[in-house]
Amino acid sequence: MFLHKPSLMSSLRLPAIALAAAIVMTVAGCSSSDEIQYAVSQDSSDYGSRSSSSAATSGPALVRINQPVPLAEGHPNEYVVQVGDTLWDIAAAFLKDPWFWPEIWYVNPEIDNPHLIYPGDVLGLVYIAGEQRVTTVGRAPHYRMSPQARVTQLTQAVTTIPYESVAAFLTSGIVLEKGQAKKLPYLVDTRGDHLMAAAGNEIYVRGLDRDEPGTQYSVVHIGDPLIDPDDNRLVGYQGIWVGEGTVRRGGDPATIKLTDTTQEVKIGDRLMPGAPDIPLNFLPKAPARNIDGRIISVVNGVTQIGQHQVVVLNRGARDGLAVGDVLTVFQTGQKVKDQVKGGSVRLPDEAAGHVMVFKVYRDIGYALVMEATQAIHIHDSVRNPT
Repeated sequence: MFLHKPSLMSSLRLPAIALAAAIVMTVAGCSSSDEIQYAVSQDSSDYGSRSSSSAATSGPALVRINQPVPLAEGHPNEYVVQVGDTLWDIAAAFLKDPWFWPEIWYVNPEIDNPHLIYPGDVLGLVYIAGEQRVTTVGRAPHYRMSPQARVTQLTQAVTTIPYESVAAFLTSGIVLEKGQAKKLPYLVDTRGDHLMAAAGNEIYVRGLDRDEPGTQYSVVHIGDPLIDPDDNRLVGYQGIWVGEGTVRRGGDPATIKLTDTTQEVKIGDRLMPGAPDIPLNFLPKAPARNIDGRIISVVNGVTQIGQHQVVVLNRGARDGLAVGDVLTVFQTGQKVKDQVKGGSVRLPDEAAGHVMVFKVYRDIGYALVMEATQAIHIHDSVRNPT
């Protein structure tokens, strides 16, 4: 029996996820000659152009497995991918620790574009060459899209994290690295009798690299400095996206018409080409190196941090942090009085949840809180997952 999971979010709007070459390397020792038995016998014609001509008739067989470790409690043997699912959701359905997904995913050689997972795909838990794997085993018969507020094409594959959860990052999550702010173009004045400007107004900007009419820019307000609490080093500035506009007339200063704003645009605000890039196409995985860092900021400035909020870490590419890395958050132990012997003692740090990195700079990284078992705070520690 198929396990149908309710849609977790509204339909996705971003490009399909391509499962990385690391997965292919994980199963490089397996080939179509491995002993595999398909666990389902539904009509494989549902694959359409995605299946090879021999997918249903000559493919080796998949054997179901029952060992629960490191599988999630109550894991399915088969799972039908739903619109709104993310790769994290799917990994968590099968695995106790979703960051082990690269170790268990098997690229089915009988399927065209085997790196992609689509709504309606049936994923099966199988044995391949004596090891447990999850792989695509078919399409759900008569699969139908549920009504959605936005239209999602069936050709759109699942992403790793939900778009809606990082949407705020598009309007808040910009980091200006140390020294970058002074080099960016800046708003020198507004047209007309305005101290501040909004959508529909024109502004004058100096220092544009590209001033051809029609070129788009984001307007960014320089926010609070980002300080590494471990050494009090300035690592950058929080950038606040306040609007966007297009070049109307080149020159120095150039004229830009604001097309969209979330708050007033002020003299001194900086401009960046295009819009923030939010990569959602990656694998959840454990870091390749030991990471020991802290949360130094949270997008939208709340003090207690919960699931699906975006946080800034004081570790980045130079520390070995990479997109897709999963880290455990440890709530910093409080310092309490020892009422028996006197003095004080610091309580041990306690695991409070997990975050997954989705944007990395040289000295800092952005991560999405995937699980929060306790309240998470700024300056809590992040370390390799446990």
